[in-house]
Amino acid sequence: MPLIHVNAGPNGPVLHDGAGDPALALPGLLRDSGPVILMVHGFKYAPHHPTECPHDHIFSLRPERNCFKVRSWPAGLGFGANAPEEGLAIGFGWPARGNIWRAYAEAAKAGAQLAQLVLMIRAARPDRPIHAVAHSLGARVVLSALAHLPEGALRRMILLAGAEFGQRAAEALDTPAGRRVEIINITSRENDFYDFLLECLIPAPRRGDRSLGFALPAGPNVLTLQMDHPGTLAALDRLGFAIAPPAARVCHWSPYTRPGVFALYNRLLRAGPDLPLGALRAALPSVCEPRWSRLLTLPDLRLPLPMGRKPSF
Repeated sequence: MPLIHVNAGPNGPVLHDGAGDPALALPGLLRDSGPVILMVHGFKYAPHHPTECPHDHIFSLRPERNCFKVRSWPAGLGFGANAPEEGLAIGFGWPARGNIWRAYAEAAKAGAQLAQLVLMIRAARPDRPIHAVAHSLGARVVLSALAHLPEGALRRMILLAGAEFGQRAAEALDTPAGRRVEIINITSRENDFYDFLLECLIPAPRRGDRSLGFALPAGPNVLTLQMDHPGTLAALDRLGFAIAPPAARVCHWSPYTRPGVFALYNRLLRAGPDLPLGALRAALPSVCEPRWSRLLTLPDLRLPLPMGRKPSF
């Protein structure tokens, strides 16, 4: 089975179906080879919610809901064919409903439980690489987990439109686990409105701090990739990743709904040594576009010629 569902519980991680302790189930699930990929959702999802349960939607191989922002993460990451080298996908659910202040606080608590799950995996198979993919407030969850983990516990993390402040990310990276993990920070000017809302609604840890779209600390283990930058898309295309251009000026979900993005994420997690961050950094544009640059760009209007006029060349 390439996919299991785990939730943050009252006293630690629990299996979503209530069938026992994840620590007891993991040894049998980790007999084959391949990576373990943790998937962490963002705001407004919650396990067992009648309409917003992530395990029925983005964490399902066959999502139940027909909605533009629902894509199967495990299918996109290469799971579902039952090949021995697939590895194990784990959808991690946590209570992210209610208001943004409550969800932001819950994300840090969920991070401690995600760390417990990582330690269970390492106890069962210390040789298996463990990666994570997280969207929105899920980035706060996985960054919060780093403070509770030993060096090398996580190999790579892909943060999709991460909803966290740069200072808190810097603190997470300045830990034994944080200094070793590689982070691919997927940003987009489509997400500027949501980054701005986070900065307006949540008290920043220090004056002038900004969200991960602009404030993730630089370093050899960090790569920020602006997914709606024309130069970035052209460079990725030359590397063999054909990703569709942005279709909206404002969208919080495009880092995982854009056609072609999961082929990139899949390769980044499964072929890490073949795609080192240094080589990717050298191939990509070195600067991100300023905030609001996409929202304020004038549309390309082609006006008709006046009646009776001929074009001049």
